[in-house]
Amino acid sequence: MSDRDVTQILHRACDGSDSAAAELMSAVYDELRALAEHYLQRERPDHTLQATALVHEAFLRLVDQTQAQFRDRSHFFAVAARAIRRILVDHARTRHRVKRGGQAKRLTIHDGLVAEAPRELDLVDLDDSLGRLAELNERQARIVELRFFGGLTLEETADVLGVSARTVDVDWSMARWWLRRELGRSDSS
Repeated sequence: MSDRDVTQILHRACDGSDSAAAELMSAVYDELRALAEHYLQRERPDHTLQATALVHEAFLRLVDQTQAQFRDRSHFFAVAARAIRRILVDHARTRHRVKRGGQAKRLTIHDGLVAEAPRELDLVDLDDSLGRLAELNERQARIVELRFFGGLTLEETADVLGVSARTVDVDWSMARWWLRRELGRSDSS
């Protein structure tokens, strides 16, 4: 299905069409599931959250937003990235609380978030670091969220944020540097 078709379905869904919500799920399900599987691959093997449950929870959060006005496919996936991030982090925080100081969920970071070889990272630490980054530079934090959790390209991210791809590229580099430094500090403390 083309980006234009998805955008038309999104507009109908935002206008309150019940049939459009079902059509939207059908149109984006495979992409959302691939994204969920991509992130869950990096989780521990005994992770209790499955890709299907993650997709369904994210989709419910997305269509339940009565004020949401999705401009297009990229904007929808940007919002989906935030929903997936929140679900994964909430799950990690809940698990961490239940274990009362036990091992927090670890996430293997690749996809260029850090320059060195893939390593494990606590998802809660990443979320906390993104919160601190947002206080310093909201756009850089948003770029990490869109690229890392949403799987958006530089161009799609630029479109969502209304900036040039070059600006996204520069901010992406700076954000990765800042997170490497910040998360390295967390590892040593």
